[in-house]
Amino acid sequence: MSGLGHPLLLKLGGQLLVAFGVSWLIYAAFAGDTVLTRYYRKYTAQLDRSMKLLFMPAAGERIFLGQVLAAAAVAALGLAADLSYWYLGLLPVAFGPVLWLRNKRREHMTRLEGQLDALIMGLANALKTVPSPSAALGTIVPVMPMPMRLEIDRLLKEMRIGSTLEQGILNMSSRLNSIDIDNALSALLIGLQVGGNLPAVLENTAATIREMNRLQGVVKTKTSEARAQLWVLAIFPFAICGAFTALDETYFTPLQTTFVGTIIVTISMGLWLGSLMAARKILQVDI
Repeated sequence: MSGLGHPLLLKLGGQLLVAFGVSWLIYAAFAGDTVLTRYYRKYTAQLDRSMKLLFMPAAGERIFLGQVLAAAAVAALGLAADLSYWYLGLLPVAFGPVLWLRNKRREHMTRLEGQLDALIMGLANALKTVPSPSAALGTIVPVMPMPMRLEIDRLLKEMRIGSTLEQGILNMSSRLNSIDIDNALSALLIGLQVGGNLPAVLENTAATIREMNRLQGVVKTKTSEARAQLWVLAIFPFAICGAFTALDETYFTPLQTTFVGTIIVTISMGLWLGSLMAARKILQVDI
């Protein structure tokens, strides 16, 4: 059996040549200042920033390299196994790290917002014995839960290199970008600038935060059944279509092959999407 007559060797050889050519093109594109290099720097910088906000070591370049290797492995496996839709495996490779970091950021913010009450109340109690707000922040850092301890420690580090307490609080508010945290930090800033009985102001702020958290819990409990109905509304049409198709494969043929059927399907999809958007809007209760 000759080498030219062996289809598997020819296939693998062609794939290797294609991989070599693509790799060379990528290397040539990244060697200078091109669109790809600018996108690469922007993407890795975004990954590094997201990881720094989560107090993780910056590893944007390593994540990008891992994505490239994973994409190459998926492509090689799909072509070698002759899979029809192997390119769909590239979607989690391309968007997986960004979505994972976004989810971790959301969890981080949820934990911080749940610890606002402890921060404000701890600062109010510390100010009763320590007159300086900066020193009071330093005393409560060891007793703060994670990740609030890391955020306050970052604020204190900014102050050690020359930033004022007010500027550090503004930087923290801009960095976290949360309405609940902005409200609490705004009360602290107003108390620092206006003066007066700052511990009493902070105690009132902590009480307000606790009441808001209680109301949010009540709203979440009351709307839990409606959210479950929203999921049923989203999935039910596909389940019904699948059940009827399993019983009779030609059941939906008129909708797929006629002009009137196309119009009916388009209107139905529009009404379905509109109902989902309306239900989602109704469930977004603002307290």
